[in-house]
Amino acid sequence: MTATTPAPATTPVPALTASTVRQQVLVLYLGTSALDSDVIGWAHYDGTGRTSPTTGDGDEPPYETGVAALRDGWRLIQAAQLIPPYPGHEHEVSFLKHEFFFEKLVDLDEAGR
Repeated sequence: MTATTPAPATTPVPALTASTVRQQVLVLYLGTSALDSDVIGWAHYDGTGRTSPTTGDGDEPPYETGVAALRDGWRLIQAAQLIPPYPGHEHEVSFLKHEFFFEKLVDLDEAGR
């Protein structure tokens, strides 16, 4: 008696289509390196094309803290690099150093575009 092995079931491969997922990027500058500190500056970029935010187009930050952005579904993709000031320059002001990058992936089909 010879045993035969049944052929594996095949799953149809879906046709490849152009992706409808676009990235939104939110840059938050926080008062300290802690994600729960206050937002002191921000920028928003919308890869969906539905909005065209510009620098300084609002007086209120989009979120109070970085943690609030996380709770709203933004994904943290880069946190501020902690670089100590050069000795003797501890009290000089230059750039906003506590910069955090967040992203959201938006499906244009699901968003009703």
